[in-house]
Amino acid sequence: MSELHKFLFEGLPVRGMLVRLTDGWQEVLRRREGSDEPFEAPVRVLLGEMAAASVLMQANIKFNGSLILQVFGDGPTKVAVAEADHRMGFRTTAKITGELPSTDSGRLPLDELVNVHGQGRCAITLDPQDRLPGQQPYQGVVPLSDDNHQPFKELSAALEHYMLKSEQLETRLILAANDEVAAGLLIQRLPLEGEGNLAGQGVDDEAELNESYNRIAHLAASLTREELLTLDAETVLHRLFWEEDILRFPVQGGEEGPHFACSCSRERVSSMLQSLGSEELESILQEQQKIEVGCDFCGERYTFDSVDVAELMTDDMALPPGTSRLQ
Repeated sequence: MSELHKFLFEGLPVRGMLVRLTDGWQEVLRRREGSDEPFEAPVRVLLGEMAAASVLMQANIKFNGSLILQVFGDGPTKVAVAEADHRMGFRTTAKITGELPSTDSGRLPLDELVNVHGQGRCAITLDPQDRLPGQQPYQGVVPLSDDNHQPFKELSAALEHYMLKSEQLETRLILAANDEVAAGLLIQRLPLEGEGNLAGQGVDDEAELNESYNRIAHLAASLTREELLTLDAETVLHRLFWEEDILRFPVQGGEEGPHFACSCSRERVSSMLQSLGSEELESILQEQQKIEVGCDFCGERYTFDSVDVAELMTDDMALPPGTSRLQ
């Protein structure tokens, strides 16, 4: 069962989260294996790490809507996407446009997979669930390279850089994925403002606080990919932080925990088709006798015949002037 663990380091402005995606991640791969274009191992690893990261970041900000994580560039993987909603539902996909370099490990560094010529970007979009008319989602974009223009090799390093630049929060992120598990550990230093629980506890020296965060981040960095993938959450947290005072929160699992979920529907596909217009749809029907649309995230396929298309156009004509079902 997929699980999300949240915890605080008592008396310190440091929080942590650990996520293990098992059944939900395996469902993502199962659906992709049944498609015409299954992903190669390095892409599966990247998407697993992105799935774990998107769940951690969504849980971190408690945003009422969807958090969409994208990395894109001019490598063989043109774009990779992971999305996590406020109910902990996640989904992933990627667009592959070139041949991947050979690898014996099943993994490829980010600069070989996505960011070949150093122009790649990482974008995080927050799309509110109840978006108001005319309201645009918030999006932050940073390069897939550090301040010295050196490309990041790991997704975790790119996201740590993003959090520092966009949120001014020091973050340590450990990510790993295989075909069974996608997992991540996040350690983050909180701003002192608003941390009333620290008052009167004698931890008010900036140097001491820096040392505490650095110690905890260093412990987190000692976690290997193999340990993150094979050890349960209790063992990981005990091995890393057995000398720290940790306040644990109830584990989020089952229906309330991370799980695969796709927001596609026949209604949403219908709205997309209506936006194409009757002329375009009739042209497709004449050529193919039907219109078939597949979801890149879950593999679900939606088929529309001539009768379905006629109904779509009739419904669209019934809308008031100047409106669209896409609104």
